[in-house]
Amino acid sequence: MSVIDNAIYIDGKRAVVPESLDQTFETLRDCAMRARDAFCWIGLLDPSQEEIDAVAAEFELHSLAVEDTVNAHQRPKVERYGEVEFVVLRPARYDDARESVTIGEIHLFLGPSFVITVRHAAQPDLGQVRRRLEEDPGLLDHGPFAVLYAVMDKVVDDYLPVLEGLQVDIDEIETQVFGGDPAVSKRIYTLSREVIQFQRAVEPLEEVFDGIRERLKEKAGTFDLELRRSLRDVADHATRVLEKTEGFRQLLTNILSVNAALVGQRQNEEMARMTEAGYEQNEQMKRVSSWAAIAFAPSLVAGIYGMNFTHMPELDWPLGYPMAVGLMILAAGLLYVLFKKRGWL
Repeated sequence: MSVIDNAIYIDGKRAVVPESLDQTFETLRDCAMRARDAFCWIGLLDPSQEEIDAVAAEFELHSLAVEDTVNAHQRPKVERYGEVEFVVLRPARYDDARESVTIGEIHLFLGPSFVITVRHAAQPDLGQVRRRLEEDPGLLDHGPFAVLYAVMDKVVDDYLPVLEGLQVDIDEIETQVFGGDPAVSKRIYTLSREVIQFQRAVEPLEEVFDGIRERLKEKAGTFDLELRRSLRDVADHATRVLEKTEGFRQLLTNILSVNAALVGQRQNEEMARMTEAGYEQNEQMKRVSSWAAIAFAPSLVAGIYGMNFTHMPELDWPLGYPMAVGLMILAAGLLYVLFKKRGWL
């Protein structure tokens, strides 16, 4: 069953625990006929279409709000349909094992005599919120808006571990960037996307708190001042979370720029080393080519005289041999001087 918890509260105390939604509706109508100050809190987790339709029909929920609840994937917002407030919150959780941020979704319907919380994920556990309120009847006696305050307080408090996890990730990324880790660019991009998604969950909360404050002004005569102050405190915490999130986003942008500069610098250094190696290799080739050319000149002369043709006048000439040796030395010497002058040797 998707009904996680279902209770009716009278004077801030858990008075009735119905066994079904139908019994909840009947008991609540009976309390209204007796003019008793009571409200029900129905907690749903991934409810079926039939359950949503039953609740919507009983409390006359607006079809657009019901459609948003069924489809989910809504941005944080507060909308008013007559006497019913429809609030969407995006809780967040940091997964240490995966080093990632998971964004959930909570929908709340608040009426004069009911609160309906609809979750599309197991986290956060609103059972903790319910137990906290039940331990403080004075707070719970303020009715549905006390539940809204406690849920929003829980959502904003759960943002703090997310900030801590993101801070650790950013510190690790900075170490990777200056350590020259080639995989850090992908991690920066992934973390930037998570920070943006987290920012989208937090940023609209300012508008949500403004809408709730406008609603509370209309109830100023009956609404407790201390609860309004508590809501302002939660709003201040959400503002600080948003400011820090924006700082993370800017910091990641700067880190990405620094990483790109360092990658470019390393590439330039590598190109310089390759150029230097190519230059050194070219110098070596010059030396090898020069000595090969010097050795080729005597080899050419010796090769010609080694042909042993019949008609070679130099063979019968007494100075033929000294002339050949001298020609070899002269050719090699001229080439050596020429290459030396050009810096090849």
